[in-house]
Amino acid sequence: MENTQNLDVSRLANAWADLHAHADKGNLLQADAYRMAFADPEFLLRRETRGLRMQLEMLKPDLDQAAQGVEHTIVVFGSARFPSPETAKQALRSAQSGGDAAQIANAQRQVRNSMHYENARLFARLVAGHSARKPLKDRLFICTGGGPGIMEAANRGAFEMGALTPGLNIALPHEQQANPYVTPSLSFKFHYFALRKMHFMMRAKALVAFPGGFGTLDELFEVITLVQTKKAKPVPIVLFGSDYWKRLINFDVLVEEGAISPEDLSLFKYSDDPQEAWDFIRNFYNL
Repeated sequence: MENTQNLDVSRLANAWADLHAHADKGNLLQADAYRMAFADPEFLLRRETRGLRMQLEMLKPDLDQAAQGVEHTIVVFGSARFPSPETAKQALRSAQSGGDAAQIANAQRQVRNSMHYENARLFARLVAGHSARKPLKDRLFICTGGGPGIMEAANRGAFEMGALTPGLNIALPHEQQANPYVTPSLSFKFHYFALRKMHFMMRAKALVAFPGGFGTLDELFEVITLVQTKKAKPVPIVLFGSDYWKRLINFDVLVEEGAISPEDLSLFKYSDDPQEAWDFIRNFYNL
């Protein structure tokens, strides 16, 4: 009988199997020079291999998201320091029982800021509820930086609706763990801020920036700059919490001084209502 071969059979040795074979023989942890390059952490962490690490950090989240059908996201940014209403109220009760004026004032501020947490959660629920009725290829997924605060709130809202929800976390000197509402198979950890921000934009169909600090501002202006300079296609950009953003940044000064064009102010929209923010995005895409 004629010898036939399966077209699907790989013609190359399986690197993972090869690695295990070496491990079974006790060779894996021999001298550095004898290790396979991809199994040598000291080699991969050298300065000269930085480009390889950046390529891998680019590729891994891309492949994993594509494999799970995550192609279109709405990115939610915001402070990691704003607690949920239930956490804030508990902290206020504790502070009031202690009687320390400074602690009480801080707890009262946290209660006020917790409304942003709740609005982020409600917004995410609206998006996830809409997408649940759509084919996988047409769904919009809530994506965050994967941490606490506003990020947790948005992931939580999507999670509560049974939706997949990615989190793009970052390794920091003071370890930041992924919040419990990120889908485990879509929970990614980055070393390079630049690669993380690129991943936010690769699939983003909209950006909703809740009140936040330096990180939120960095991510917001990155997106605005990319759209303004036409390095990225226009997407809806929502500044949620108009009082906060208008007190923080006087965009009119940039126009008055000629630093930006008047039409650049149309690159974003203020909102104070989750439904209004979601309707703005829906109308942009005629969903």
